[in-house]
Amino acid sequence: MNTKRKIYIFDTTLRDGEQCPGASMTPEEKVQVAKQLERLSVDIIEAGFPASSPGEVQAIQRISKNVKKPILCGLARMVKPDIDAAREALRYAKRKRIHVFLATSQIHREYKLKKGKAELIEIAKKNITYARKFFSDIEFSPEDASRTEPEYLVEIVKAAIDAGATAVNIPDTVGYAIPHEFGELIQYLVKEIPVLGKTVTLSVHCHNDLGLAVSNSLAAIANGANQVECTINGIGERAGNASMEEIVMALHTRQDTFNAYTDITLKEIIKASRLISHITGMNVQPNKAIVGKNAFRHEAGIHQDGILKKRQTYEIMDPKTIGLSGTQLVMGKHSGRHAFRERLKKLGFDLTDEQLAKAFKRFKNLADKKKNVFDEDLEAIVEDEIIRIPVTWQLVSMGIHVETGKPVKATIGIKKQNKVFKAVSSGDGPVDACYKAIESITKQKMKLIDYSIQSVTWGKDALGEVNIKVSSKNEEISARGTSTDIIEASVKAYLKALNKIVVRTKKKDTKKQCVL
Repeated sequence: MNTKRKIYIFDTTLRDGEQCPGASMTPEEKVQVAKQLERLSVDIIEAGFPASSPGEVQAIQRISKNVKKPILCGLARMVKPDIDAAREALRYAKRKRIHVFLATSQIHREYKLKKGKAELIEIAKKNITYARKFFSDIEFSPEDASRTEPEYLVEIVKAAIDAGATAVNIPDTVGYAIPHEFGELIQYLVKEIPVLGKTVTLSVHCHNDLGLAVSNSLAAIANGANQVECTINGIGERAGNASMEEIVMALHTRQDTFNAYTDITLKEIIKASRLISHITGMNVQPNKAIVGKNAFRHEAGIHQDGILKKRQTYEIMDPKTIGLSGTQLVMGKHSGRHAFRERLKKLGFDLTDEQLAKAFKRFKNLADKKKNVFDEDLEAIVEDEIIRIPVTWQLVSMGIHVETGKPVKATIGIKKQNKVFKAVSSGDGPVDACYKAIESITKQKMKLIDYSIQSVTWGKDALGEVNIKVSSKNEEISARGTSTDIIEASVKAYLKALNKIVVRTKKKDTKKQCVL
């Protein structure tokens, strides 16, 4: 028998989340999100605010026809037209709820509503009674509850329940509360109204103005709340709402503390996060908990070594749980030899100690230039450093001088058998000038047939790859060079082609000698 409490997930991404500036969605997009929320197994979807526009009503009706498992909810003010709009919007919903709200704090009563305590209680009772004609599931929110006098909060919540509310939501509307006081408020309400969290759902809706939305939500759960209102990626008004993925994973990871669970399908979390980010155009900050791109990435050598020996040394959650492929060891200047070798093995390179030492040195040099070194960078390093032809000509130095209206000048230094040769040449561009300088040193004429550039990785500090095809004495030779400096990559590719020609020439000479 499961003695753990179930915590219901009330997702308001399509209502409160969409109110975030720039996050508005088309009806088609709202249906797409609702389908993903259904796959995520949220308990309640707040599909929108029907009274806001006829288009909103139509969007909620479309959602109702496409989503069947979760309860669909519409928000309404404590006025009949709003309740009627919600009824129309949810007419096709298999399971439905209306969410009515009324501000209760002193500042809202005096300045926004200009009404007294008793009058607001009568308004709540009257409209909840009206809503009962069409809805058997009614949620009541005393807006700005965290700044409402606790005694008055108890009074109006009791009146709402007596009128027919089946769920009561306690909103920290402006993110004013701090965890210990919000937890105490929930505890006080449960003590004064024992049905809360039992026969009447006790919900919380926390905003993130002080960065405490998730903490306040968890404090409420610890003190008796059995529903949380949240959004994917924490989007919403101002600083946003409580983040669904953070609440769910906190409950999942710390079951020893909360003794509670949700029915969320955890492997759908990352898909939901990316879908919302894609549709709204709001990128998730890299260091955001759970779904940020750095949440399961490790660069520090000590951390990487620990992860390779036992993942739990530095990870309290398995990234596969939320739908990611696994832990990512980010190769950078802080990475150690152990992580470097393991990454190369995964890429299919099993190097000797000597080869590893050479490749690791090259990797460290590259890591000093780039923030992150990607798998493609490592492959290029191994191919350049290990799987290579004998080096006859090697780049030592390179300088480019550009002056408006004049040919580009290149100063090239290349080495052969420990002897350095230098030359200065001009050309139509930096690559042309470099190639001419090399030709003047090596006396080797090569005709450039094809030249292409592509980014091996991404970002401003991406590793560039230059592929060339040259002809020499009726032979075509292809070569490739990589570097964060595209001109240097071009020179490396040219020298690699030149070295291939040297090898072929030696082989031909050997064959001639054998014939003689």
